[in-house]
Amino acid sequence: MIVTCGFPAATSLRQSARSGTVKFIFRFTERLGGETPVLVRRAAALLRTSLFTQVAVALVLGILVGKLWPDVSTSLQPLGDGFTRLIKTLIAPLVFCVVVTGIAQAGNLRAFGRIGVKALVWFEVASTLALVLGLLAANAVGPGKGMHADPSQLDPAAVDAKTGGGHLLSTSQFILEALPTSAVGAFADNAILQVLVLACLVGAALLHIGHTKAPAVLPAIEQVQHVVFAVVGYVMRLAPIAVFGAAAHLVGQYGLHVITTYGKLIAVCYAVALLFLGLLAVALRLLTGLSLWAFVRHTREELLLALGTASSETVMPRMMEKLRAAGARDDAVGLVLPTGYSFNLDGASIYLSVGTLFIAQATGVDLSLSQQITVVLVLMLTSKGMAGVPGSAFLALSATASTLGVIPAGAVALLLGVDRIMDSMRVVTNLLGNCVAVFVVAKWEGALDVAVAKSVLSGEPAPAPAPVPLDQGEVPLDAVTVPQQPPVRGAGR
Repeated sequence: MIVTCGFPAATSLRQSARSGTVKFIFRFTERLGGETPVLVRRAAALLRTSLFTQVAVALVLGILVGKLWPDVSTSLQPLGDGFTRLIKTLIAPLVFCVVVTGIAQAGNLRAFGRIGVKALVWFEVASTLALVLGLLAANAVGPGKGMHADPSQLDPAAVDAKTGGGHLLSTSQFILEALPTSAVGAFADNAILQVLVLACLVGAALLHIGHTKAPAVLPAIEQVQHVVFAVVGYVMRLAPIAVFGAAAHLVGQYGLHVITTYGKLIAVCYAVALLFLGLLAVALRLLTGLSLWAFVRHTREELLLALGTASSETVMPRMMEKLRAAGARDDAVGLVLPTGYSFNLDGASIYLSVGTLFIAQATGVDLSLSQQITVVLVLMLTSKGMAGVPGSAFLALSATASTLGVIPAGAVALLLGVDRIMDSMRVVTNLLGNCVAVFVVAKWEGALDVAVAKSVLSGEPAPAPAPVPLDQGEVPLDAVTVPQQPPVRGAGR
């Protein structure tokens, strides 16, 4: 049994928190003119029951506050940051529990290894497609042409401040960083890849020694998993507050004029993201028979939350829960989704390829076909080490510019003003790309119940599992008649 946000305690907390607001609306309208209008009642009921509506209203209010009172709104960032911290606290134990139970339920470590290999293959194909689409669109539209930017007038120190003086990890460093030096440290640092490695080791050990030698371990991990999902349900009640603070801070600090200044670049990136998601929808339909748009409707609350907070980590626990409920096996969800956060950054790949050509066009540099192929090859490597590195997009762009040798390194500063606006595109595209990867890899490995997935995504109750066929000579349990034992003499005395 999976504990969802319908957990009884969470439900009572939600109802008690909302009832006061709804009663106030009713009493206020009754004082004005008698009965509460039907439209007001419906709006109040929708606001009381729908997290999507709450987050959407909070997003609009945050934008308005940021526009009208920018000085005040810049101080609201802790609302979003605090929510993100709470969610990040739950990610590591949740990934550990889901992966361990997934390996134990699969009963075969080789199947888990096949899922990992197939996931990496899909990640490489999808991210490369995103890079190529970005380059083609930037060549066709030319978002940086006509800007005539002077790199000498740009401040490279601003890029250093954005990145914190950090650097992208090399391949060997990336592999070493994925190996934990301490079991406690992996959880304390919230290093998801290290937690994933620990979970694989524990799951493999449970398979090796068998459940009889450690009968209490797996049930204990499953119980911890239920508790974590219940805590997620409580924390998600704070999502509207987090979205309000994050949206107000964004608009108050950067303003809406950025959209007009970088309008063509923003339009190209968002258009390519929509095209890429359209191709993913076609691939998902052909490979699994599922509809991406049905999945978007099913997860609209999580997608809007990720859009408002500009962080896909804030919705990872809920996405894992919904993917499992949609028929994907635990081992597929627990392995593919967390690793996708490091290896399958499709939205970031679109931004990097379009951004590279944008700064080249803005500074008057004409990249040849061979140089653009080099851009794709370099970004295929640098984009894999971006997760968890501050200002990683600028580090990847700087590494690409230095590899080509023709783009001024300081020209990367041209994207400082628009980077935060691009976060929403990157986050939603990354998130949907990883969810599609879970469905595709699970179907590829035979770890997806398509009938359950279709019914869940369509809003219908999941079909009952098919009865397990009996072996030859096996008698059904309900057909077994237990003989009555004669009463023991003297038992009634």
